[in-house]
Amino acid sequence: MATKKIISVDFEVYGRVQGVFFRKYTQGQAKKLGLRGWCMNTDEGTVTGVMEGDQKQIEEMKKWLQLTGSPQSKIEKAVFKNEKNVDVSGFKDFSIRH
Repeated sequence: MATKKIISVDFEVYGRVQGVFFRKYTQGQAKKLGLRGWCMNTDEGTVTGVMEGDQKQIEEMKKWLQLTGSPQSKIEKAVFKNEKNVDVSGFKDFSIRH
């Protein structure tokens, strides 16, 4: 039986994404989709992180990060990079880092 490929993607979201519960909503959405990884605020006013999961869930999360976010956020753009296949997830869940 073939195992599902795990995709790992780095992301950074620009706009009004700090002080609007963006990380909390990101964590909730990631958990809902069964993704693992983390997110955190940066000194530049963005939210950055890593997400891991199967391709379908990653694509859904990408859309969410680009278009939805938290209710008070105003997303200018979301950048995704270093997309790669990994054999084993490096994370046990999706956390918020400080």
